[in-house]
Amino acid sequence: MAAQLRQLISSGSPFEATAGYSRAVVDGNWIFVSGTTGYDYETMTMPESVEEQTHTCFCNITTVLKQANASLNDVVRVRYIIADSSFADVVFPIFGQYFGDIRPAATLIVAGLLKPEMKVEIEVTARRRS
Repeated sequence: MAAQLRQLISSGSPFEATAGYSRAVVDGNWIFVSGTTGYDYETMTMPESVEEQTHTCFCNITTVLKQANASLNDVVRVRYIIADSSFADVVFPIFGQYFGDIRPAATLIVAGLLKPEMKVEIEVTARRRS
């Protein structure tokens, strides 16, 4: 059986090259999506509200998963990072909109993010089903 090649996926952000990482790595049926903030790559802006940033995170993650021939339905693990614990009650229902039926294993962490305008970051691991 031939070994499957690793595929690197980029969002096109110059920061990926500077920091030496990929937006996602596909290894066989596994897809590892790097921590993704709510940065809107179409408008090149960061939405102000935590709600908008959360929806934009999921939009960015969905785009990357599609490039890997996968979808949110394939997500088995998610890590949420929020910059302030007061955001939890705001973002939980949004998480449920995207993952309510999928129910991946999940962890929520409260931590400072790279820039003050960043309020949420989401990292997922997915596994394509044969």
